[in-house]
Amino acid sequence: MLKQKYFKRNGGLLLQQHLSSNEGNVEKIKLFTSKEMEKATDNYNENRILGQGGQGTVYKGMLIDGSIVAIKKSKMVEGKKFAEKKVEQFINEVIILSQINHRNVFKLLGCCLEAEVPLLVYEFIPNAASAPIYHQDIKSSNILLDDKYRAKVSDFGTSRSVTLEQTHLTTRVQGTFGYMDPEYFRSSQFTEKSDVYSFGVVLIELLTGQKPISAEQSEPVRSLVSYFLDSMQENSLFIIIDPMVVKDGPEQEIIVVALLAKRCLNLNGKKRPTMKQVAMELELVKASGGNVIEECGDEESEIDDMIHSGETNPSCSMSRTITTDSVTFPLN
Repeated sequence: MLKQKYFKRNGGLLLQQHLSSNEGNVEKIKLFTSKEMEKATDNYNENRILGQGGQGTVYKGMLIDGSIVAIKKSKMVEGKKFAEKKVEQFINEVIILSQINHRNVFKLLGCCLEAEVPLLVYEFIPNAASAPIYHQDIKSSNILLDDKYRAKVSDFGTSRSVTLEQTHLTTRVQGTFGYMDPEYFRSSQFTEKSDVYSFGVVLIELLTGQKPISAEQSEPVRSLVSYFLDSMQENSLFIIIDPMVVKDGPEQEIIVVALLAKRCLNLNGKKRPTMKQVAMELELVKASGGNVIEECGDEESEIDDMIHSGETNPSCSMSRTITTDSVTFPLN
């Protein structure tokens, strides 16, 4: 009876509605028992914890068949009150992840609703994506690294699946301060370029080693985005770059990534690259081995200007390419 109570409270009836409507691939989701989850995590041993956040705790687990999985124990209790809103987000994450099959997203294997709080069980399966997804909360803490340092996007509690014809979602503004697209904040319309803005913030976090919002007592609260864009405008990029990044990365490569981040952070969403373009450019930068060429009409390259003279011409129309040992790739 207690398990039935938990199942109902944890959104079991809501999930069954989606099952009956045959939405997405939800019928493929396996329902695990609470005993299976306890055994897989060694009774939620602290040594098994992979990470913790506002949405819950993630444990490393091993199923009966020996497969290694990540088990997310959702956080549903706020004080003494059970948060029904978080149940909706949990079920939404089940629905969203059941429709995703992508190499950089954890594949949802199943869930457990009969425990005191609901759990998600993930398994990574390399393949292609099947439907566009607006994540709506891209930030560094939601991008995890596996044992081979491959990135995995997590936490889809506020995400939405969209059709190819949709250009935006109109929703109550939600997300993490410091990462949110200013256009979304003003209009409540979330577009495919809103996640791109958030990823731009992640890029400059990696470049600078700083948090999106600074609230140290020695200085006023300041946005990292404003700090970064001001530095780009004033040709003082390397003053704010993390010394470890300067030490490990070729200057040209750092500048190309900084210019990419700048494009992602454009206040006009239509002028930002798509996420696919961002991924392609980063892959090509990686493949170039630091041998990067960036041309600007008949003038010297912007990279060369930033390295040697510190002068840029932001109004010029740039032809961007990356050269490897065998071929040159256009980035436009």
